[in-house]
Amino acid sequence: MDGKSTRIKNGKGQKIVVGMSGGVDSTAALIILKKNGWNPVGVSLKFPTWEEEKSKRTKRESREENIQSTSTSIERAQKICKKYGCEHYILDATECFQKNVIEYTINSLKNSQTPNPCIVCNRNTKFFHLFKFADSKNIKYASTGHYAKIIKSRKYKSFFVAIPKDKSKDQTYYLSLLPQNWLNRIIFPLGEFTKKEIYEMVKKENINFYENVKQSQDFCFIPSKAMENFLEKEVGNKPGNIIDKEGKILGKHNGLQYYTIGQRKKIELAGGPFYVVKKDTEKNQIVVSTNKRDLGKTEIILSDIFFSNDKFYGKELKVKAKIRYQSKAVPAQIITVTGNDKICVVKFKEPQQAVTPGQYCVFYMGGLCIGSGVIN
Repeated sequence: MDGKSTRIKNGKGQKIVVGMSGGVDSTAALIILKKNGWNPVGVSLKFPTWEEEKSKRTKRESREENIQSTSTSIERAQKICKKYGCEHYILDATECFQKNVIEYTINSLKNSQTPNPCIVCNRNTKFFHLFKFADSKNIKYASTGHYAKIIKSRKYKSFFVAIPKDKSKDQTYYLSLLPQNWLNRIIFPLGEFTKKEIYEMVKKENINFYENVKQSQDFCFIPSKAMENFLEKEVGNKPGNIIDKEGKILGKHNGLQYYTIGQRKKIELAGGPFYVVKKDTEKNQIVVSTNKRDLGKTEIILSDIFFSNDKFYGKELKVKAKIRYQSKAVPAQIITVTGNDKICVVKFKEPQQAVTPGQYCVFYMGGLCIGSGVIN
């Protein structure tokens, strides 16, 4: 891997803003920084949750579904900061989250795309507010409990998000939109640890609240049991046909938003299992197939291309690419469309299964995450 990881040692009493969700990872980040000489300032962001089912849920269910912004999680963050003698602040990010995450999610679904709210939230809400607060307090650095590293590349003379020690918890995919002017100010303490080591560390500090707390989810603002109600109310049902590749009608669907490319569940048709291979927005149809090979693509078009180093724009690049968080990074070539460096074609050596419009394709070079684009 090119370059060296930015060091967390010898904080020398410098203040550093730490995003505190109230979970085990952000707690561990604060502890590690404190023990390495930093002066952490805890910041908890208050996010909204979708309200439709609120009256039908108990307070306990609500807390378990979204550990990011409930009063209980913020109270945990306050207690952790008090335990380690750190300042703690609560910032109301409700309006920003509503506009940049919830509305983005609804609009993507209305356009028959599969949104990725975590990537969008990290750039437009979470880190935006952490750095806005840091700037207001004249604090240079910010930190979160993400499993990632920050590397300063000698070759490219810039900073990059890089793959952490615990590859099974690698969160670089979700950090692929962070700009250079933030990367040189971010420290990720968990990048040098495994999740198991983090649990053991926190346990040794006599902190055990995390044992009964669920991990956050992609759609943290929607309780999982309310997802279908959310889709029905915010997007609306629009019934249409389910057809095979030859155009034969096999059944009916209630709305394209209920399906994603590669999906097999909830397609209860005789002769299956069937996989969703295409969502035809113009005709309001879902195309399905029993052959998984029909899901494979070797070439995809991306829009909204972002690189953390400006030198990559307009270049043909050999990279490794991931078409979703849990997929493997595989060899690919980026070809920029002439006259528009925000659109490109990505060619893979091997067919990629279930390429999903709306999701992000993330690029890697030598263990460094260099950017991403939205799959069209």
